[in-house]
Amino acid sequence: MDRDEWIDVGAVAELATRPVQAVLLGRRKVTLTCRDGAFGAISNTCNHAGGPLSEGRLDGDYVVCPWHYWKFHRLTGQGEPGYEEDAVPAHEVKVAAGRVLVRAVPASRRSRKPHAAHPLSRPPVREAGPIRVLGISTTAMTEGQPRYSTSDDLLDSALAHATEQLGCETRLVRLRELSFRACEGFYSKNARACTWPCSITQMDPQDQMDRVYEGLVHWADVFLIATPIRWGAASSLYYRMAERMNCIQNQETIADVRLMTNKVAGFVITGGQDNIQAVAGQMLGFFAEIGCHFPPFPYVAHSRGWSAEDMENNVRYVKDSRMLHEGAGALAARCVELARVLLGGAMQSVPLARGGRKAHELDTRAQLRARETEQ
Repeated sequence: MDRDEWIDVGAVAELATRPVQAVLLGRRKVTLTCRDGAFGAISNTCNHAGGPLSEGRLDGDYVVCPWHYWKFHRLTGQGEPGYEEDAVPAHEVKVAAGRVLVRAVPASRRSRKPHAAHPLSRPPVREAGPIRVLGISTTAMTEGQPRYSTSDDLLDSALAHATEQLGCETRLVRLRELSFRACEGFYSKNARACTWPCSITQMDPQDQMDRVYEGLVHWADVFLIATPIRWGAASSLYYRMAERMNCIQNQETIADVRLMTNKVAGFVITGGQDNIQAVAGQMLGFFAEIGCHFPPFPYVAHSRGWSAEDMENNVRYVKDSRMLHEGAGALAARCVELARVLLGGAMQSVPLARGGRKAHELDTRAQLRARETEQ
């Protein structure tokens, strides 16, 4: 385009009715703004992740990007105070004979303030060392008022077995101890608006979901996810975590980037209600979608059924069940065995000892109770 070319983008009376909108300069969109009768024009593309500024809103004289809320001055294209080094191109605008004219060639250039890469954005590299097992507890609990949790108890047994019997490094993350925001639906705006690392993690240094991302993507070989059954489903904390993990799966979809390689997942599922298979099915489906592998018999579970409302007896049963605790350890062993195979280590045979499969598949309830009595 000729630097001196002015392009008629429409009538003043029509364009003045909307504070922010897109107009065309040939084939290229720019963002046209109008405030107090005065027009401005800047690039349509945000510096951050390429969001469409014309779909944003005005905050004073600043256009707010609809994707992640970066702000640029509607006349100069400069970033908001403190971020002036980030700027988008600005175009001259004039009004003549009731028409709005925008100069084709921008009057300023795009500039980007140097931003340090987020620590999570580094390429995942599996460092040398023993198998690493990450336990994630999704049980909710009142802060400062601890109570016994059947899923936490079995998860603790699984991690202890991984450390003491299998020679693994282990970590435990309790979601209830983390402060993290719920997913805010950036993917619903545009697939590319869901970034890695998560846009919330990049914007909010107080958001602690980064600890989960670090463990899943960069540290662990094995994930053991423990959840209670709540109204026939996994816990609300589990779903809050899963929704925030969309940024992991989305990289595979839109960027052909696989963040999860040779990762193994297993699950601990307990509750006073039944529906174990439905809960396990959702968890298996979700972790498969982010690239995980599963050993044979990928979960250990316990429920006394819908009508067992006497939770104190359910708690007592799990506390005292040697089989369930051995089953949690055997789950860890199966996961670790598969991780060793995937990582190229020698396959170690781990027998399916008592409790190696979920309890309901080993014996009938009567046989199970008899065995517990004998012990």
